[in-house]
Amino acid sequence: MPLYTQLPDEIKKVDVIVAGGGTAGCIIAARLSEADPALSILVIEGGRNNKDDPSITHPLLFMAHLSPANGTTLLYTGGAEPQIGGRQLTVPAGGILGGGSSINMMQYTRAQRHDWDSWKAEGWSADEMIPYLKKLETYVGPGKPEVHGTKGPIAVSEGPYVAKRPQDEFIKAAAQLGYPEHVDLQDLDSNNGVQRARRFVSAEGVRSDTAHAYLHPQLNAKDGGNPNLHVLVQSQVVRVIFEGQKAVGVEYRANPKFQKGEKTPVVRSVRAEKMVVLSAGTFGTPLILERSGVGDPAILEAAKVPVVANIPGVGRNYQDHHLMIYSYKTALNPDETADGVIAGRVDVGELMQTNAPILGWNAQDITCKLRPSDAEVAALGPEFQAAYERDFKHKENKPLAMFAPASAPPTPDMAPGQYYSVSTFTVYPYSRGHVHIQSATDPDAPIDFATDFLSSPLDVQKHVWVYKKQRELARRMPSMYRGEVTGTHPPFAAGSAAAIVTIDSALGDGGKVVEDIVYTPADDAVIAQWIRDKVGTTWHSLGTCAMAPLEKGGVVDARLGVHGLQNLKCADLSIAPENVAANTANTAMAIGEKAADIFVRELGLQTS
Repeated sequence: MPLYTQLPDEIKKVDVIVAGGGTAGCIIAARLSEADPALSILVIEGGRNNKDDPSITHPLLFMAHLSPANGTTLLYTGGAEPQIGGRQLTVPAGGILGGGSSINMMQYTRAQRHDWDSWKAEGWSADEMIPYLKKLETYVGPGKPEVHGTKGPIAVSEGPYVAKRPQDEFIKAAAQLGYPEHVDLQDLDSNNGVQRARRFVSAEGVRSDTAHAYLHPQLNAKDGGNPNLHVLVQSQVVRVIFEGQKAVGVEYRANPKFQKGEKTPVVRSVRAEKMVVLSAGTFGTPLILERSGVGDPAILEAAKVPVVANIPGVGRNYQDHHLMIYSYKTALNPDETADGVIAGRVDVGELMQTNAPILGWNAQDITCKLRPSDAEVAALGPEFQAAYERDFKHKENKPLAMFAPASAPPTPDMAPGQYYSVSTFTVYPYSRGHVHIQSATDPDAPIDFATDFLSSPLDVQKHVWVYKKQRELARRMPSMYRGEVTGTHPPFAAGSAAAIVTIDSALGDGGKVVEDIVYTPADDAVIAQWIRDKVGTTWHSLGTCAMAPLEKGGVVDARLGVHGLQNLKCADLSIAPENVAANTANTAMAIGEKAADIFVRELGLQTS
C-alpha cells in the first residue's frame, strides 16, 4: 500500500519486482495485486509521483510537459545523423509514474487488425487481443460493442469540450478529397477516412492515465488498498541480479535528479522470489538488460559488462513514427483554439476555479488514417510505387499516414492569434535505429542511440505526399484557413504556385472551386529537403526488445520471457516487433493487460 521515495530497510525481498511504473507497468502491478492481495509486489519508478497533479489531470495543460525542464520526461539524445541534415534528435519518453499515459496528448487510437496479426506471435493476434482491448476501457462513443469495453479502468470519451466548427469543416474537406467520415475508425478494421476523435479523458474532463486508473486505487486504503503492493518512486533500476540464468532481484539507486541527499547515489538491492518484470520502456528496458549482461557480446564487452546471455537483438529494431507539423493562420474564435492557454494569455487558475469545460480538452478533435490514390502513388515514382504495391496496395487495412489536427499553435511563443496545426506522421517506417549502453553502471550516462529516421528514401517520399494532402485539407476549411504560417512550411520560391500565402477570406467564397496546388519537381525537392531538415519524433518509440525467435533478432518469446533466462520478463512497447498505425498509448495498455494475464497464470493465481 505505501508509496515511498526511500524503501524501508525491512523490505529486503518481495515476490515480484516491476522495474518501471509507466503505462504498462502500472497495469501489470495492479492486476497482479488484484489477482492475489497476498502477493508482495514492488514497483520501482525513476520519476516522481503523479497523483492529483493538475498539469496531468487537466488535459488542456498537457503542453506543460513538452518543456525539457518539466521533470516529467526522460530525454534521449542520439548522435549526428547525416540523412537528417547532421542533426542530433532528442526523443522524449514518460519520466513519471504512469509514464507516457500521464503526459501524452490523450489521443485514443488503436492499432489495426493487420498490426497485431503482423507480430506473428502465439496469443497476440488481433482476435486474441480484442478481450484485452475491451478489458482496459470504459468506452463512451459510437461503435460495435463486440470490440469496445464498458467496464474498464481507462475512460475513453469525447470529453466535455469540442471545437465543433473546425471539426465539422475538416470532415467536410476530407469528404471533398475522397476520405469519408467513419463512425468508428478504431474498430481494428476501418481505414482510409476520418473520425470525430475520442480521447483518454472522462466525460467530466479528467485525464485517464494508468497510474490514476489502476495503481492509485490499489494504494489508497479508503479504496481497499493492498498493504503488499509497494511503489518506490524517484529511484532508478541499475541492473537485474542473476544467479546463473535465473533473475533473482535488482540493483537500484536514488534518482539524483530528484534526491540530492547522496553525493554519489548508493546502489542498493532487493530480491524477487518469483519474477522480475522489466517495464521501463523502449529505451529503459534494453538499457537495463545490457547493464545486466544481456545483449550482444560485442556491445557488452565494449562497456565492460560480463556476458550473462548472448541475445544480439537487445536494443536493435528501434522504430518511431516520423513527425512533421504544419501550421495555419485562421479566422477561428478564441474559444475554438487552445492558443490563449498555451501562449499564457488566459488565466489557468481562473479556469480551474470555475472548472471550465475547456480544461478537459486536448485541442485535437479529429483522427485520420489515410492512404494515397493510385495516381498519387504513381506520381511518387517507380521505386515508391513498387514498394507501395508490395507493402500496402493489397493490405487495405494499412494506412500510409495519420493526421492529428489541433486547434493550437506550433509553439507557445507565436504572435497573438488563433492558429490551427496539422500533426502528420507516417506509421510504418522502413528505417530501423538502435539504442545501446556506453556505461556498465550509470543509468544517466550518455548512450549510443541512432533514430535512423529517413535513412530510406521511401520514408521521405511518404512525407512528400503527406505534405500535399494535409495542405489541401486545410485549404478547404473556410473558417479555418487564412494562409500558412511562415517557418512551419517549406520555403517555396516566390514565383511558385506552392508559395505560402496570407488571405483575408476563404478560398471557396462566392462558390469558387478550390483547385489543388500544382507542384513542380523543384517544389518536390524543396519539400523533401524540408522534411529532412525538420522531421522529428512522435514520442511513439517501440521495438527494441522484439517479441520474436532468437534467430530472427528477438529478445522475448510470446510469454514475454527473455530467451534462455528464467524468471525475467519484458512487458512494454519495446516488445513490439512491428509498428502500429496508432498513437501508441492504447497499444501499451493492451500489452500491459495481456502481460498481466500471462503472469497471473504463470504464477498460479486465479484469473477471470
